[in-house]
Amino acid sequence: MTYTEFNTFCQSLPATSYVNQWGGSHVWKVAGKVFAIGGWQNLDSPGISFRVSDHNFELLSHQNGFRPAPYMASRGLKWIQICDTRSVSEDELKYYLQESHRIISLGLSKKLQKQFGLNQIV
Repeated sequence: MTYTEFNTFCQSLPATSYVNQWGGSHVWKVAGKVFAIGGWQNLDSPGISFRVSDHNFELLSHQNGFRPAPYMASRGLKWIQICDTRSVSEDELKYYLQESHRIISLGLSKKLQKQFGLNQIV
């Protein structure tokens, strides 16, 4: 997945916003909270970081091409960075990005979730 594909997919998720910060990183937020970061790697194999469940953090931390996200994980946060996007299928990466979006959005207040139309039972 290229940065363009990464940005296009993240933009398709509900209540997202984009900012280019931290030395040119592609930072995606849901209702103002970061859920995905693209950056810190060369253009041939983008580095993409995202929030994961405790279970997925344990699994992915030990797989080739993945590592605990340097800044976030060192502070106890369950974030993974893909160091080599060729080690993961596009569908798998999209799943992890959607999950990160969901996990972060569940941490928002109920009022904000309702305001942005997130996690609403239909």
